[in-house]
Amino acid sequence: MGILLVDGCEARVRRRHLTARLRIWLERGELPGGRGFWLRDAATGDALSWDDARLAAGGARVLPVAGASYRIDDLQDEAFTPGKPLEIVPEPENEHDPNALAIWDAARRLQAGYVPAELARELVPPLQAVSLWEWREGDRRVGLRVLVASPEVWIGTPRA
Repeated sequence: MGILLVDGCEARVRRRHLTARLRIWLERGELPGGRGFWLRDAATGDALSWDDARLAAGGARVLPVAGASYRIDDLQDEAFTPGKPLEIVPEPENEHDPNALAIWDAARRLQAGYVPAELARELVPPLQAVSLWEWREGDRRVGLRVLVASPEVWIGTPRA
């Protein structure tokens, strides 16, 4: 507790303990066969690898889209371009996995696939998601990685 003077009178004020909020910048990147965004810690400027422990500790994960190979035609849509927001939709009625989390475009028109089953059990909706990296063969998108995070995580969207 702290003491605050208000109009000359003492008032006791309970101090709020603030935890450091994970803040992530998206920084454009490209490799042979893929392109999208690298991650950077907005607080320190440090580069973050996709499996950096600070991501998981802060409520974020980078993961591949499972089942994308069954939806190659849908993956070609502009809605899955790296940097675009996505929707994570729980499927509790899914007959194969009641923990299934589907990955859709922001308008929920097209499904890219699923959060891998072993990771879906660990994630708790609501979640925010961004298309992070696309794997390409020629002029076609053949795979996708996404950044999935709790709503408390700040994700700096890329500039146009």
